[in-house]
Amino acid sequence: MTDTTPQPGVVTFDYAAWSAAYPELASSVTEAAAQARFDMATAILDNSAYSLEPDVTKRTRLLYLLTAHIAFLFLPQSQGGRGADSVGRLASATRGSVSVSFDTGSTAANQSWFAQTQYGLMFWQATIYLRQMRFVPGRSARARSWP
Repeated sequence: MTDTTPQPGVVTFDYAAWSAAYPELASSVTEAAAQARFDMATAILDNSAYSLEPDVTKRTRLLYLLTAHIAFLFLPQSQGGRGADSVGRLASATRGSVSVSFDTGSTAANQSWFAQTQYGLMFWQATIYLRQMRFVPGRSARARSWP
């Protein structure tokens, strides 16, 4: 049995709040499925007091956005998932035998997974500050020299 007691500094998934933020997904994603997608999202963005995003309110928004991205990827195509929602700019279109292609521009290898949905791209953009080098102040390293 898992402990459901809220821990300080940790986001607890609230299906009602998530479904209000993403009503287009809530009609196709059950509460249990959304909770499972949220749990997957916490493997990507740490949901602990030691997370790179210390603000719980902001981390909640980021985790819910990431949950929407994952939920959309799990939707069957008949429900609008897996590429039925076009992402990127229109690169080319054809009429005979219908051919459409979209381009997200130059993307880094680790960005490609996020570029599959609008939610993923929004998450990627919203977390730029987490992917930049951070200075951690401390003692300077002693110069080590060989005799």
